Amino acid sequence: MSEVKVNKISPRTACGTTTLGDSGDTFNIPCGSKINVASGGNITVASGATITNNGTQTGFGRTGTVDWATTVKTGDFTAVSGNGYFINTTSGGVTMTLPSSPSAGDIVSCKDYAYKFATNALTVGRNGSNIGGGSDYNPTYTTDGAFLTFIYIDVTQGWLLTDESNNTTDPTNVLVSATGGTITCCGDYKIHTFTGPGTFCVTAGAGSTADVSYVVVAGGAGGGKSSNGTCRYGGGGGGAGGYRESKGPADSYTASPFASTTGVPVSAGPYPITVGGGGPVGPGGGGNPGGPGSNSIFTTITATGGGGGTSDEGNSCAPNKNGGSGGGGSAISGANPAGNPGGAGNTPPVSPPQGYPGYAGSPAAAGAGGGGGLGGPATATPFSLTGKNGATSSINGTPTARAGGGGGGSPSGTNSGGTGGGGASGIPASAGTTNSGGGGGGSNHSPGSSQSGAAGGSGIVIIRYKFQ
Repeated sequence: MSEVKVNKISPRTACGTTTLGDSGDTFNIPCGSKINVASGGNITVASGATITNNGTQTGFGRTGTVDWATTVKTGDFTAVSGNGYFINTTSGGVTMTLPSSPSAGDIVSCKDYAYKFATNALTVGRNGSNIGGGSDYNPTYTTDGAFLTFIYIDVTQGWLLTDESNNTTDPTNVLVSATGGTITCCGDYKIHTFTGPGTFCVTAGAGSTADVSYVVVAGGAGGGKSSNGTCRYGGGGGGAGGYRESKGPADSYTASPFASTTGVPVSAGPYPITVGGGGPVGPGGGGNPGGPGSNSIFTTITATGGGGGTSDEGNSCAPNKNGGSGGGGSAISGANPAGNPGGAGNTPPVSPPQGYPGYAGSPAAAGAGGGGGLGGPATATPFSLTGKNGATSSINGTPTARAGGGGGGSPSGTNSGGTGGGGASGIPASAGTTNSGGGGGGSNHSPGSSQSGAAGGSGIVIIRYKFQ
């Protein structure tokens, strides 16, 4: 066998062409050997000739194709750039995680091996990079027989699919179009606000399900009354309406600390909205607490009306004190020297909680405990004449407090309600703010005359979703 050893092969003329071999010839490049082509240079292999590489090629780039792995993937795995994979989801969904720290031109392909993606979906993990410019979801693919090729382009767009028709996505990225309520915009999001009954009607997204964010607040309860006896001290503040919030996983606003992070799924069709009214006043005369607020409802989400503030004549209507947030207790001398407890909140119980208990009354303070809102302490003690604070959310684009408890009545002075629409005590007491779910203030004591508490504020329903 002849052997030629040279350091450099150059064309006869500058920028000319050197051709290796003739058709049918084979050139073997042994392991460890290198062929370096100068910048701007070319190697032309004659038609029919073959170059066999027993080492590693670098700097050649790709032509939009991959090397297919012949071992079928049946479980989760991390892809390697330059490879294609056959994926079998017959036994369950599979997650293909894209390479980390990719470079421009990296490429990954996959093929539905058993035509089962519609039964058990393929999920593609972003692994820290964007997919089609999105950074808020890992897309899923549910078309039987799908063939997908992802090419990485840059930080902004990240991985792009070569076939746009394959861009079926995770439900969190489905865009929504809907009508109903008062509609405002905040960036790429629309906000529907319902201050009374109505219908949230989804008009786009048929065949898809999208997660929307929401705040649902029930009506606040009325404050308790004070009677005309010389040993009576004032009615309890009304409990705030139940407060329910959930921020969808792709949403960006600042939610209250009590929000869940799942959103609620909707698809094309109508969704009736119920907005709860505020509870009525606790009428003067008799042991009447304030009336409970009414429930607010959006699809599967129900916020329970607030519990009524206790009358200064006792605890005769205990069930009315319990609710989304509990009504405030009251103080009384003689018949109940320990004071009357506040109502229980988060009734019926949900998670995260929709409200807290009302404060307990205290004879030492000669006044009523304030109604419970979501932002106050989780317990009914220590005693306070001020209503518990509500929860603050920016779902409508502006930080807004809702569901404050009503202030408790006392022999003199005005006791404020909690932030979020709670009414203050007094003669007359102040009502909870409309569409806040705030509890009404309890009545202060006025010797010789019975005084009614104030009504609770009505609730509200707010729905937010990505529309562009």
